[in-house]
Amino acid sequence: MPYTLPKLPYAYDALEPSISKQIMELHHSKHHQTYITNLNKALETSATALSQGNLADHAAQLSAIRFNGGGHINHSLFWQNLCPASSADAKPETAAPTLHAAIASTWGSLDKFKAAFTAELLGIQGSGWGWLVKEKGTGLLRIVTLANQEAVVVGDTPILGVDMWEHAYYLQYLNGKAAYVENIWKIINWKTCEARFVGGRDDAFVALKANM
Repeated sequence: MPYTLPKLPYAYDALEPSISKQIMELHHSKHHQTYITNLNKALETSATALSQGNLADHAAQLSAIRFNGGGHINHSLFWQNLCPASSADAKPETAAPTLHAAIASTWGSLDKFKAAFTAELLGIQGSGWGWLVKEKGTGLLRIVTLANQEAVVVGDTPILGVDMWEHAYYLQYLNGKAAYVENIWKIINWKTCEARFVGGRDDAFVALKANM
């Protein structure tokens, strides 16, 4: 069964002024859809090659599956990480009490965590993503950055992700990445982050299972 574009839990203009309606519409309906279209095509080609015993043609699709699959995974998680600034879910102290306490324990305070995360995001060279993850085995929190459309799929649980590809901000912020990051903190869905933190790894990826 092919993958499909997930519906957003808010309108395209719901995240303004942090993220404009124009960016959200293009980012979701064009960029994310392209990853899905290319992923489905690569998976179909790979399956056909395997059914014919053609290992070479199957292997030739693996990079496309990894890149476009990563794009689909990352964006599906990202949309759920956002909410209108006016929402109660955007208030970390009340929407994510367990995670908030863990962040304070790890970094000293939420503000210090934001500063550390922001520094990592702005340090990404080229395109990529920044993630707060719950480490496999230890359950500890840590910040990781991944290039291009690499995805958090091996062990760790993704809690909070921020897209640092230019298509996520350029039409609105031009080369002002710092302003984009500063404003995205206003629209983080901490309720979603809390659910991922206190739940199991499968809970974080539930959005993907709903769009096949």
